[in-house]
Amino acid sequence: MKVAKFGGSSVANAEQFRKVANIVTADPERKFVVVSAPGKRFKEDTKMTDLLILLAKKVIEEDVYEGVLAQVVARYDEIVTDLGLPRDILDVISSNLQQIIDTYADQPERLMDALKASGEDNNAKLMAHYLRHLGHEAHYVNPKDAGIFVTDEPGNAQILPQSYEQIAKLKERSGILVIPGFFGYSLSGHVVTFPRGGSDITGSIIAAGVHATLYENFTDVDSIYCVNPSIVENPCQLRELTYREMRELSYAGFSVFHDEALQPVYKLGIPVCVKNTNNPDAPGTFIVATRDHRHQPVAGIASDTGFCSINISKYLMNREIGFGRRLLQILEDEGISYEHTPSGIDNMSVILREEQLAGDVERRVLERIEKELQVDEVSIERDLALIMVVGEGMERSVGIAAKATAAFARANINIEMINQGSSEVSMMFGVKADAVERAVRALYEVYF
Repeated sequence: MKVAKFGGSSVANAEQFRKVANIVTADPERKFVVVSAPGKRFKEDTKMTDLLILLAKKVIEEDVYEGVLAQVVARYDEIVTDLGLPRDILDVISSNLQQIIDTYADQPERLMDALKASGEDNNAKLMAHYLRHLGHEAHYVNPKDAGIFVTDEPGNAQILPQSYEQIAKLKERSGILVIPGFFGYSLSGHVVTFPRGGSDITGSIIAAGVHATLYENFTDVDSIYCVNPSIVENPCQLRELTYREMRELSYAGFSVFHDEALQPVYKLGIPVCVKNTNNPDAPGTFIVATRDHRHQPVAGIASDTGFCSINISKYLMNREIGFGRRLLQILEDEGISYEHTPSGIDNMSVILREEQLAGDVERRVLERIEKELQVDEVSIERDLALIMVVGEGMERSVGIAAKATAAFARANINIEMINQGSSEVSMMFGVKADAVERAVRALYEVYF
């Protein structure tokens, strides 16, 4: 059995629906289908999820929302009309949206989650409807009926372990099962979404629950590239990646696969194949437990911007028991998560997303660090980009780091920070944001 997940670009309009139906019905092993909300139909288009977020904001702010609601329904109307489906499905979708608004109008977090989730939910209903229209046995399965129970953290749900026993029962059902991605249900019965892009997570959860032989993740590229193709023209395509390599690359900016989606399949060793809905015959990229990295120790280079560094100096910091814990407690009190904490004997830096220091947060954090930790200096360095060089073969290859630093020197790029984990699966470099593309191209030249 295979689980096939289709991203937003794969279900953006009627033409894409037809491609998905052909892919699913071409292989009888594709029993489980997970769909996203409709994505962009063209470059300037708005994703369905963004429309739904706007709709929720209008309702929360008690603004006129009917126009946005009409835009949402119109997107589904276009798909229904172009596929020649009976129009009664539109009534189901419209009433569902209005019911969500009426139910949660005075509960902003619940409203936002329920409306965001409706994009996937209604698209799954449409996909099942279309497959039946073509003469196939297909069933829409609500995540609650599928057994996807999650923690009650709006926008940040985590799967509950007891879910997998319920999900396994899906194997007993007949026909093609179409399941909406991106959300589950709390034990109290509320819709709760995964982080944005979480349909990948749903697909992985279903694959693990039914012990699938393969989890296929369909998107709009033939494979995963070793570097962002908007930075490097015609980069190398990757045929294989390990789970650990994909996890590191996803975290560091590869948007093709959600960084939290690997955990369920990783534990069971279920392979993942990233494929192209628009070119399904292309082999794609397999994500597996191990690969032969003798000829290519570096798997990929990823980058992301929007970081800053809180830099702290204090003489004899290394002798002060509990210093790091107290520093991180200040961040925790402000609800700030951090990315990395490189340190020396008398200094320590905390790398974090710059957006987390918005408003009055920055002043409070700096004041608390000065007062409670009695530091000699504290400063913030802004406009940082992080670049990750990833590959499980790096551990046994001499000169990998030397190649990187030499490449930066040739490109006249100053390195603001270097960090390498004990696993040696990745090396991280901090550079100024305006130099990140030059830095990535320099690394690509030496590794690929």
